[in-house]
Amino acid sequence: MTKTFKCVDLFAGCGGLSLGLRAAGFKERLAVEKSEMAAETYHHNLIAPIEDVEKWKRDHVCADLAEQAQRGLVVKELGALLEREELVESIAAEGIDLVAGGPPCQGFSMAGRRNPDDARNRLPWQFLEFVETVKPKAVIIENVSGMKSDFAKHGKRSPFKELQEALRQTGSGYVAQPLLLNARHFGAPQNRPRLFLVGISRDVADTLGITVSDTLWSSADDDGALLPTEGGRPMLAPRRTHFSAPELEHLGQHAARQKERIVQEALYGLLEGAPSPRSLEYKEVLAGLDQHVTGKKTSGLKNHNKRRHSDKVTKRFGFYQVATERGLNKLVLGLPYRHDLPREARLEAIRTTYPGPSEGGGAEFLKDVETYVQHVQELATKKHSQRALRLLEPSPTVVSLPDDFVHPVEPRVPTVRELARFQTFPDTFEFRAKETTGAHRRRVEVPQYTQVGNAVPPLLAKALGTRLHQILAQVSNEQQP
Repeated sequence: MTKTFKCVDLFAGCGGLSLGLRAAGFKERLAVEKSEMAAETYHHNLIAPIEDVEKWKRDHVCADLAEQAQRGLVVKELGALLEREELVESIAAEGIDLVAGGPPCQGFSMAGRRNPDDARNRLPWQFLEFVETVKPKAVIIENVSGMKSDFAKHGKRSPFKELQEALRQTGSGYVAQPLLLNARHFGAPQNRPRLFLVGISRDVADTLGITVSDTLWSSADDDGALLPTEGGRPMLAPRRTHFSAPELEHLGQHAARQKERIVQEALYGLLEGAPSPRSLEYKEVLAGLDQHVTGKKTSGLKNHNKRRHSDKVTKRFGFYQVATERGLNKLVLGLPYRHDLPREARLEAIRTTYPGPSEGGGAEFLKDVETYVQHVQELATKKHSQRALRLLEPSPTVVSLPDDFVHPVEPRVPTVRELARFQTFPDTFEFRAKETTGAHRRRVEVPQYTQVGNAVPPLLAKALGTRLHQILAQVSNEQQP
């Protein structure tokens, strides 16, 4: 029988990390999330379905902190929980094996502990304060990959290295391994590199002979060997399972190695035509996560509301799709705004990008060069971040706003459900609260698109959780009389 270990998820968001850890064999004792919108999604999927939102707010969100903690979800800032020392100590007394979460750490520094007014430092120090009190055997800290950069021009170490040193000094001490893990290497149809700091208590590391390196290890460098190797995958890192076609050819096919998943496979049942065998295989993988979603399974596909766009935006999205297919530089739509060039020079610059007519006449605006030039002028834009998804590649990193992505086939942005598929959420995981929000509300609201974009992909969380579960099970066996 697989042993169950207890975990706590701080800065939990909608619950992607918790879902993955649950699938790896962990049991969540507590989650902390300050946003009511994200917490509603977490509660609905991982604690109990919410039938009446207003009743849930009255009964749970407005309840005393101790009652919230007893139910498994604190809808407050972490600082509010830390102020209730007796609550944290009672949670610690239950025996917590893993504390995980993604505190914002971009401005973190060791010196910041002496400045409680520095908001950039407060949250990671609160995370470490919780760890120091609860004394888990393992710790996961997740953040975006850009955090690893050194602030060389200021003569300072990166926030990530500062955080690594702070974790080593927390409580009785942790050995910490920095990891750069890409979700595409663990079965997600998405290119999503994320930075993790994985710690094991010093006594566990000593018992099992676990060693770590200060060097950041990337899953891109893993050959997928079943066991960690000297000079290769660190002992705290999960094993990579998915590779690009050239990598598979180089390494040689093996049952433990699979081809990376792509957008087309993730959109099973949402595109015309019968799903491919690999699409059905991905559907089965998500069904495996589905069994860990709490509560009743609602009928119909949730969160698949196709957004409507103006005629001009729809045509521009169609242009991006053709540009992706034909290798056109989408920056051509900015040429009409090149007022540093004479009008004829601008037109000539556009003409030079004409790729020729499309086969079968699919794109009417490509029928001849002058039609193409006129079309470019009509769709001109100064915004160049939008791009169409490629069916036969993993998606780019899913972000909190959908506006920069264009569906690979239909001239629209992806739905919440489609992005959730890229993030490896099963279809039964329903995102709650409003779908999106205006720019002026983004600092305080966490709507569905933002919940999806901020989440840790459950399959990635499961891979990392599985590795830590193996280590905790091993030390548990070692410590038995």
